[in-house]
Amino acid sequence: MNGYLCLTVQSRPGEGVNDFKSRLSQFWTTMLREQPDAFEKVYAETVEFESAAGRLTRQYLFESEIADLLLAQLALAGIDHEELDEDDTYSKYEATPPDWMWIEH
Repeated sequence: MNGYLCLTVQSRPGEGVNDFKSRLSQFWTTMLREQPDAFEKVYAETVEFESAAGRLTRQYLFESEIADLLLAQLALAGIDHEELDEDDTYSKYEATPPDWMWIEH
């Protein structure tokens, strides 16, 4: 394992919290069903939505080995994200409550 990466996903411009939350829930449910081994490598998500450039955002911390798969699945689902910096790695201990929620597997 090469460490964890942090990805910021973005809502559509003007998309509300409930709609964005619903799309993310649908995406992660699909990942859990269709890519369970990859889903196991998603470690945490931020608790709160944030806002950047008029869009809602949420961050996810995941094992670097699933980066390509995760980005491809996000593209298929139509979920935008900020550019992923694969050289900027994190320890799982950097994603701690109360700002982060660990994903139960």
